[in-house]
Amino acid sequence: MISKFRSKRALAVAAIVIARCTTEIASAQARIEIHPVETATFSTQQFLVGSNTGRPTTLAAELRIPTLGPGKLPAVILVHGSAGLVAYHARWAHELNSIGVAALLLDSFTGRGITSTATDQSQLDSLAMMVDAYRALGMLAQHPRIDASRIAVMGFSKGAVAAVYSSSDRFRKMHGPSNVQFAAHIGLYTPCYTMYRDDDKVTAKPIRLFHGIADDWVPIGPCRAYVRRLRDARVDVALTEYVGAHHTYDNFLLNEKPEPFGDGQIVGNCQLVEGDQGSILNSKTGRPFYFNDECVERGAHLAYDEAATVSTVKAVKEFLATVFKLEVQTLH
Repeated sequence: MISKFRSKRALAVAAIVIARCTTEIASAQARIEIHPVETATFSTQQFLVGSNTGRPTTLAAELRIPTLGPGKLPAVILVHGSAGLVAYHARWAHELNSIGVAALLLDSFTGRGITSTATDQSQLDSLAMMVDAYRALGMLAQHPRIDASRIAVMGFSKGAVAAVYSSSDRFRKMHGPSNVQFAAHIGLYTPCYTMYRDDDKVTAKPIRLFHGIADDWVPIGPCRAYVRRLRDARVDVALTEYVGAHHTYDNFLLNEKPEPFGDGQIVGNCQLVEGDQGSILNSKTGRPFYFNDECVERGAHLAYDEAATVSTVKAVKEFLATVFKLEVQTLH
């Protein structure tokens, strides 16, 4: 999801920051490769019933490989949110490269002719982006520089659905590659407001969520409830909360003062549940959910939070260092 810049000054600042980000990434001496990702576009119902008749779709992904010596490297697939790929995702790729981890920036929108879904989420289901992540996993696992046993997935907002719920045994068996699975799942400001069947039956791989308490686009409450259910199922899961942090708090292009984004669809206040034959129901009404449902609102806020961002970057690096068994000195 993205902020509207309302002045030439804001645009100028953004250009400077993007240029700085590009310079930092270049200094990491990462090798950049562009790869096609053969996937398919599924509706919610098709995905949930395990259909294999989605519309064939070709996406692009940018792989950034740190040049830190020979041997196979771990990797993280980055799945963007409703605004598509933007500059702060490149910053995350730089941070990952700095500890010897390759980063695959997956673009789920351009190949489908989508620019943004922030004001109309019906353009692409979040679950369809999970198929993209699984297909990217299958592609990346064959790369000669990548260690197939050490590929994690990290998602932001809409893309965090793909990152977190791809841990589901059910979804992995229906749509994931048969010979490889994600080594870890990371979600930033994850939409947790839909309860899928058996979504507490997940792989043995760890799950980490990061969320701002002040987020009024994707409220934290449903993630607290989901994490409790996962813990009850003895899953290795943790939710880190940041007081005062808003939606997309790690987007350094935003102002630190919360800005309204009046047209963005807010589904987070809906309580949704998977019904029969791949349907999604509004649990309050028992009727099928649509994006014109009366529980859908508009008028959320966005803001950058430097302290929360620094803390999240540090926590993600430390988590991946443990999962990937990285040398401790690479974190400094």
